[in-house]
Parts: sequence; structure tokens; C-alpha cells
Amino acid sequence: MAANSHKTSAPAVLVVDDDPGLLRLITLRLESGGFEVDTADSGKAALGQVAARLPDVVITDLRMDEMDGMALFARLREQHPTLPVIILTAHGTIPEAVAATRQGAFSFLTKPFDSTELLETVSEATRGQRQHADDSGWRQGIVAHSYAMEKLLSEVELVAQSDASVLIAGESGSGKEVIAQAIHAASPRSAGPFVALNCAAIPAELLESELFGHRRGAFTGAEKDRDGLFVRAGGGTLMLDEIGDMPAAFQAKLLRALQEKRIRPVGAAEETAIDVRLISATHRDLEAAIRDHEFREDLYYRVNVVQLDIPPLRERPEDIVPLAEHFLSRLQRRPDESERIGGFSRDALRLLVGHSWPGNVRQLANVVEHATVLCRKGPIPAALVERALRAEPDRMAPLAEARDRFERDYLARVMRMSKGNVSEAARMSGRNRTEFYRLLKRHGLSPADFKR
Repeated sequence: MAANSHKTSAPAVLVVDDDPGLLRLITLRLESGGFEVDTADSGKAALGQVAARLPDVVITDLRMDEMDGMALFARLREQHPTLPVIILTAHGTIPEAVAATRQGAFSFLTKPFDSTELLETVSEATRGQRQHADDSGWRQGIVAHSYAMEKLLSEVELVAQSDASVLIAGESGSGKEVIAQAIHAASPRSAGPFVALNCAAIPAELLESELFGHRRGAFTGAEKDRDGLFVRAGGGTLMLDEIGDMPAAFQAKLLRALQEKRIRPVGAAEETAIDVRLISATHRDLEAAIRDHEFREDLYYRVNVVQLDIPPLRERPEDIVPLAEHFLSRLQRRPDESERIGGFSRDALRLLVGHSWPGNVRQLANVVEHATVLCRKGPIPAALVERALRAEPDRMAPLAEARDRFERDYLARVMRMSKGNVSEAARMSGRNRTEFYRLLKRHGLSPADFKR
């Protein structure tokens, strides 16, 4: 995973109301306050626009035909739980708006609204959402062009502010350590060390010494005192990668250390206090491991105060091309590489986007490096990508198989890949242009929203 997301400098606000006059009035007020404003005249249209371009905040009227503001808020909260939603309500429906805020809405404003209050509320709502646009140090090196990754990074920013233990779940090669480093970099502990250990790579008999340290003479070869990783990570963050592969015999000792915030180095008579933020990662289903008596349930709840799930690369194809270009750019910055490769051919990009990537981002990086080494001059042809893949690429699922929300997500995904080109998107999905337009209209998706 690695080039920042592409948000504009002005915070983006989506205003949803079926009253054209009120839409114009709110738009004028917000634009005068320096915000970038999009509008939708229904909840359905709003969902389509959010699928095309994620705003920083949504303002929605409570009372609308077909899908009212509460229904829209519920759908947005389900798909984008960190997206601030402001409810616009008449005096008679204030209790409903208050109920919405208790359910997670950011705030509510009453009609007729006060312009100053409107600008202040929207500014407060966008402040947290836009923080990384102004200070993106913790996001540097992360490619996140898909909404799935933007959603994850929004959660990372929130989680980073606490000291709660985090469990990062994701397939092998999906970038779990990159996300752990981002949590550390965005946290108050960022000035401290970040220390990572792969639990599957350390023999069971050495794991206790590696984490807790040892004293001189504790065992054969222990010629001097040695601090463990809990001490070396003091004031910072300790990441335990593949914690699901931790030996059962050591799990009880780790649980006690986390509960007591103290460790006893091997061969020591006294305990040592520890001050670390723990981040764990796994590709395994730990709940299944608990049922199979391979992982302690009490340790699971101790390390999994907050869980973050990294989507596999096949579920976020919008990231494939930016990632491939990033890896290519990084390779060509090496001293032994000249600027001789001018990107990828169109057919090569289609192969990359069409592949299922069972090895996720790590596999993509390897494929790009393989193709780069074999390419004498650019752009990289499809034949080299196919050779690197060593397999026929999987095809994207036919659109006819998709239903309901998946169908809209599919359409939005294809439109993002084609950058709003309906003919290209229709060809990619195996539909004629007229039928594709009907599908877009059915789901409230506007081609113009994908061309920005």
C-alpha cells in the first residue's frame, strides 16, 4: 500500500434537500464560507453522488419524499460510519433530529437556519475529516484512491487518538504493518519508537525472551542482560504481527503482562513496568481459533478492543493502477535504474485491474518489479505483466450477477475506473451504452460526478 488520496483543498459538502430554493440558499451560504458544495434533490441521488465522490460532510433535510433524512443517514452510517451527517429540521421535528444525533448524527440545525451557526457547525464537522489534508505526515506512503481505503484511514485517524489495543485483520500481503505504522504516526505516541515482531517467525522457546528480555545467565548463551521488545518500545507502539500463530503456552503470559502492565524478564527476580500501545495483526479467523482451542478467548478480548479490517486488493480495484504506478516510480528512483520506462501499456493495465490478486499488495509489488526488470524500454507491455502473473487473469464478475447495493457499488467502481467514460464503462461491464445509462439512472449515478 502506498501517494496520498486526491481531495481538493476546500472541504467538500453534499447538501440534500427536495426544496430547490433552500438548496440554492444553503449553497450560497456555504460557498461564501469557502466550502465546495455539491447538491442532491433526493436521498437516492445523494447515495449515488457519495458513491462517486466521498464528501467531507453531508447536510440533509429530515423530511423528503421517498427516502427521508433518517433513512439516508442510516444508509450513510452503514457504508461510511465516520462521515459526519448534519440533519436539517423544522421546529416540529426537533425530537426526531435529537434522536438522530443520539444515533450518531454529527448535529442538527433548525429551519430557518442561522448562517453563522451553519458555517460554524460545518467547519467543526469538517475539521477532523480534513485534518489529514493539512497535515498528512501519517498518510505519506499510503495509496488510497478507493472509498474502502478512505473509510479505513478515517477509522485509523480516530483510533490513533486513543491508547486502546487494536487488532488489524486482513489477508496476507494486504498491508497490515503499513496500517499499524499509520496508527502510530497519527497517535500522541508518534515521537516514541515503533517496534514490530512477527510471532510466526520466532521459535516458541525464544518468544518470551524476545518480548520480555532476559538477564545474564538465564539460559545458555545469555551472556549479558538484554531488554525485550516491550521495553524497547517504551513510550511508543509494539506491533505483534500474526498473533494468531502465537504458541498457546505463551498466550497466558502475554495476557498477564497486558493486564498488569508489567513484565518479568527471563531469569529476573523482579518485574518491570511497561508503557506501550499494543497493535496486533492476523490473517487468521481468531474466533474460529478460539473455538478450536488454539487461541485464548480472554486474550482475544484484550488485544481486540478495536478491530480494523483491511479490504483485500480484489475488492478495491480503483487502487490497483495507482499502486502499480507508485511501485514503478519507486523502482525507477533506484540508483541503478534510469528513467527508461514510461508507465504501462493500456493492455497491461487491463491485465492488472482484471487479476484477482490472491497475494494482495505484496503480490502486485512483486509483479511490477518483475515486469520492470525485464522491460528494456517503456511502456511495459501486457506480455511482461502476463509473464509475471504466471496465470490467466480472473475476469470481473458479470454485472448481471450483481444485485441491489452490490450492483450500485459495481457500477460506481467501473465508472471510477473509466474516469466517467460511459462507453468505456459499458464495454468493461459487458453492456450496451443505452442499457448502461439506464442502470446508472436507476441507481442515481451521474457520469459527470466521476469525471472530476
